[in-house]
Amino acid sequence: MLLASLIITITLGFVALAWSADRFVDGSSALARHLGVSSLLIGLTVVGIGTSLPEMLVSTIAALEGTPGIALGNALGSNIANVGLILGTTALVSPLIIGSGILRREFPLLMFVVVATGALLVDGTLSRLDGLLLLAGMVGVLAWMAWQSRHARSDDALISRELASAVPAAMPPRQAMLWTATGLVILIASSRILVWAAVALASRLGISDLVIGLTIVAVGTSLPELAAGIASVRRGEGELAVGNIMGSNLFNLLAVLGIAGAIAPFSFDMSGLARDYGIMTGFMLAIAVMGFLVGQRGRLNRWEGGVLVIAYLAYQGLLFYSQG
Repeated sequence: MLLASLIITITLGFVALAWSADRFVDGSSALARHLGVSSLLIGLTVVGIGTSLPEMLVSTIAALEGTPGIALGNALGSNIANVGLILGTTALVSPLIIGSGILRREFPLLMFVVVATGALLVDGTLSRLDGLLLLAGMVGVLAWMAWQSRHARSDDALISRELASAVPAAMPPRQAMLWTATGLVILIASSRILVWAAVALASRLGISDLVIGLTIVAVGTSLPELAAGIASVRRGEGELAVGNIMGSNLFNLLAVLGIAGAIAPFSFDMSGLARDYGIMTGFMLAIAVMGFLVGQRGRLNRWEGGVLVIAYLAYQGLLFYSQG
C-alpha cells in the first residue's frame, strides 16, 4: 500500500511540476513583454531557463535536504534520457535532420562543457566555487547564443528560429502575474513533494538515491522535452528537436548543477560518477556518430532512433542490476 502511494505521489508530482513550469514560463514571458523586453532576450533567459526549471528545483531541493544522489543523478540522468529516450523516440516518430551548423557550433560547445564540468567534479565534490563557475559558464553560453542569433545567416539560423518559436503568445498583465505567481508556488511545492517521495521510494526499494535520480526522477523531469520534440517533428521542424536537446543538456550541466552547488554544496561517490558521466558522454557522442558517420549523412533515421532507445533501456537495466 505504501509503495503504491509513493508511486502515485511521484506521478502526480511530475504532472504538477510540468504544468506549473509551463504556467510560470508563459506568465513570466508575458510580463517581460509588457516591460518592453525583446523576444530574443525572453527566449534566451525566461524560456531557455524555464524549460529546465523542473530539473533546477528538484536538484536544488535534493541538495538542500541532504540527498546529493538525487541532485546529481537528476542532472546526469536527464541528459542521458534526453538523448537515449527522448531523441531516440522522436526519431522513431520521424527521421530527424542534424544540420551541419549543429555539429559546427552547438556540438563542440556541448562537449567542451561536458569536459569542463567533469573536471570540476573529479574531486568528488561540487563546491560553492564549482557552482559559481558553472553559472558563470551559463551566462557565457547565453551571451554566445545571443550573438549567434543576431549574426546567423538566413540559411543557417537554427538558434534564431528556435528562440522565436519558443516565446509564448502575449496575455493580459493581470493574467501574466497570476500565472507567474501560481506557477512558482506549485513548482516549489511539487519539487519538494517529489524529492520526499523519491527518497522514500529509494528507501523502500533498497536502492540508492543516485539510482532514483538517474531513473525515475530524470525521466519525469525530461518529459516536457519529449513533448516538445514530438511537436517539432510533427511541424516538420525536426532540426529544432535536436537543437532543443542540445540546449537542454547544456542547461542541465551548467544551470542545474550550478544552482545546486552554489546554494548547497555536496559530496558524492566517485565510482558512480565515473560510470554515469562516461555513459552520458557516450550518448552525446552518439549524436555525431549516428548523424554523420553511419547511415544517411545529416539524418537520424528510425533504426538509429531505435538503437538509442534500446541502449537507454539497457542502461536502466544496468543501473538496477548493479543495485542487486
